[in-house]
This record gives sequence, C-alpha cells and structure tokens, in this order.
Amino acid sequence: MDSKPTVIVTGASSGVGLYGAKALIDKGWHVVMACRNVDKAKKVAQELNFPNDSYTILKLDLGHLDSVRRFVNQFRELGRPLNALVCNAAVYFPLLKEPLWSADGYELSVATNHLGHFLLCNLLLEDLKQSPAQDKRLIILGTVTANSKELGGKIPIPAPPDLGNFEGFEAGFKAPITMINGKAFKSGKAYKDSKLCNMLTTRELHRRFHDSTGIVFNSLYPGCVADTPLFRNHYSLFRTIFPWFQKNITGGYVSQELAGERLAQVVADPEFKESGVHWSWGNRQKAGREAFVQELSAAGSDSAKAKKLWELSEKLVGLA
Repeated sequence: MDSKPTVIVTGASSGVGLYGAKALIDKGWHVVMACRNVDKAKKVAQELNFPNDSYTILKLDLGHLDSVRRFVNQFRELGRPLNALVCNAAVYFPLLKEPLWSADGYELSVATNHLGHFLLCNLLLEDLKQSPAQDKRLIILGTVTANSKELGGKIPIPAPPDLGNFEGFEAGFKAPITMINGKAFKSGKAYKDSKLCNMLTTRELHRRFHDSTGIVFNSLYPGCVADTPLFRNHYSLFRTIFPWFQKNITGGYVSQELAGERLAQVVADPEFKESGVHWSWGNRQKAGREAFVQELSAAGSDSAKAKKLWELSEKLVGLA
C-alpha cells in the first residue's frame, strides 16, 4: 500500500469530477473514481494518462441505494485510509415533462444528487473518522442557481428552489409525489432543489460532526462551467449559446480544467481548512479570481430546515 492520501470523487468520469481527479492526482493523491459507467471511466483515465497507481475505479450508481452500499463495501476492501470525500456527481433533466424514477422509487434527480450522496456521506463518515490523517475533508458541489445571494440564483427560470416544509418528503416521496415540497413536477426546479439540499446537508454535517471529529465539511461553486456534460440533456442550441454568452457577455465562463483545479484546492490546500463554509469564485468574475467565502441565501443557511432535511432523509435512505 502506498502512502498517498486517498480521495473518493463521485462522477469522476467527466466534467468537473474528471478534471478534479486529474488535479488531485497531480498533487500526489490516489483518487477513487466512483462512477456509474466503469468503462467510460477507464477510457478517460487512459486518455488523460493517469498513472496506473494513482487511481482506482469503482462502480457507483447514486440513484440506487443498494449500489451506494455495495460501493462502500468495495472501497473498504481496498484497505486504504480515507482522507477526503467529494460529492460531485449530478444529473440534470431540464426538458422532462414527466419524472424519471430511481431504482428505489424516488424522483431521479433528487434521488441521485441528494439522497444517494446523503447515504454515501453517512456510511463513509466512520471511515473518515478512523483515518489517521490529520486533515480530513468532505466536500459537496453546490451551484449558483440554488443560491439567491448570487446573480445566477436570482433568475427564476424555471422556478427558484423551494423545499416548502418538506411535504413531499414527509409523505414518503414515492409516486405520484415528485417534488420535495409536494407540488407539481418541474424538472429544472427538481435539480435546483436537490442542490439546495446538498448545501443544507453540508451545513448539518458541520453542525453535527465538525467539533467532535475535526473533519472539514464544505460546499463550493467553482464558477460557471458552461460546457460541462451536465448540460447533455439540454437543447443543442442552449449548449452552443450558453458557453458563448458566458465567455463573451458575462465573463463568467470557467473551463472544466480550471474548475477541477479549484475543486482540488478545496480538497487539498491548507488555506481551505475552515469548516462550514461555501467557497466560491463567483459567476461573473474573470477566471483567476481568488476564492472567497460566499454568503448563502436564507434558504441555504436555515439551520432548522437543515436539521429537518437530515431527519427526513435518514428515513428515506433507510438509516432511521
């Protein structure tokens, strides 16, 4: 067993996850690439010339809670102490009129982006606690569109995130219930809701576990990665115009490579050791802007809501 620090990165076969993995490998880490498509992960790792001893690929389908449990068991079989966990993977279906369902019967974007990661974080907390590393971190990717304190979060299209009082979660979140607040299905809003859940989960992880474990819990927004594969299910015209607009009009465009480097900084660099914050590089600043702690909206910093989300999520993933 080598002495490299170990990080798990979900969704490491493309986009920010892939280039975050590359940046961490360049920093001397061993990356466990947790991916739904193992063959794709193998291909991109070879294309980017990842050294064979610098990564391990394990299958993880966050939309299937049993897959999350199998992944954790397979990771433990590697015998590697865990230094960091990065919850990066996400799905986004902006054009759907009707919901897709996870293997467990939940609306797929919330199931994948929030519930799968929630279970993963809970199961791997013990591994982080037991790791002999002095600096241990759990990082969750946020988004500008779920934070109304940033410009991109002020745009109400298709609708702003709104978890209500978790009426949908309270009712079991199974068909015909498709939204966390129990209201009518809106696919783009479901994504925003799931990312707001990610940021509330980070807040609650910090409140519950930072003081007793020393683990650093943070979320981040690495800038507008306008050409990420996250948009693969959007209109082709959008995929052409949006990167051009961000490059030439707002100046907010950030490449996948730069976003990956920023992710690696939050995971590995000593200046990012403060816990319980949301790191950002902004949405309209030129690439190269220094990181700063971004204020979150009232919805994203609501401690009572974070606690209730945690308790309901425990029930939905079978932890309570």
